[in-house]
Amino acid sequence: MRRTGAGILLIGAIIGGVVGFVLDTMLTAMGRATFTPAASLPTILALVGAVIVILAVPVFRATRGRSERRIDPFRALRVAMLAKASSLVGAAAFGFGVGLLAFLLSRPATPSLGSMGSIIATVVCAVVLVVAGLVAEQLCTLRKDDDDDTPGNTPAGPVGI
Repeated sequence: MRRTGAGILLIGAIIGGVVGFVLDTMLTAMGRATFTPAASLPTILALVGAVIVILAVPVFRATRGRSERRIDPFRALRVAMLAKASSLVGAAAFGFGVGLLAFLLSRPATPSLGSMGSIIATVVCAVVLVVAGLVAEQLCTLRKDDDDDTPGNTPAGPVGI
């Protein structure tokens, strides 16, 4: 598994931004109110980020030899994949919030502070989720062994024996 790169996070943020802007444009064109995220969304994003880091800490301790308790490798993989998915969802939520914010700020009328506050909180907590996902993914990586790059080593054993 490769680590989450900046490129895929940027693509997720751009797609989320386009979706947020287009959604608000369509709602306004139909004569409806613009989309405002629920007040619980930023809280949920931040809590998910905290839970992911908490789940990754035992994996980090076990891989670095700081804990006597062994971790199931499948559990470590699940935590790593959850961390990767969380960073992608956080990037998309960040883009979505920025798209909503861009639409509101591009209107001639000044938006209300209540709707702007919820969107800004969503953007900030989405960044927290991205960072937490990347940190948890880093915590779930294994250290490189000294013999990983030894020439002649193959999965079947050393060559020439």
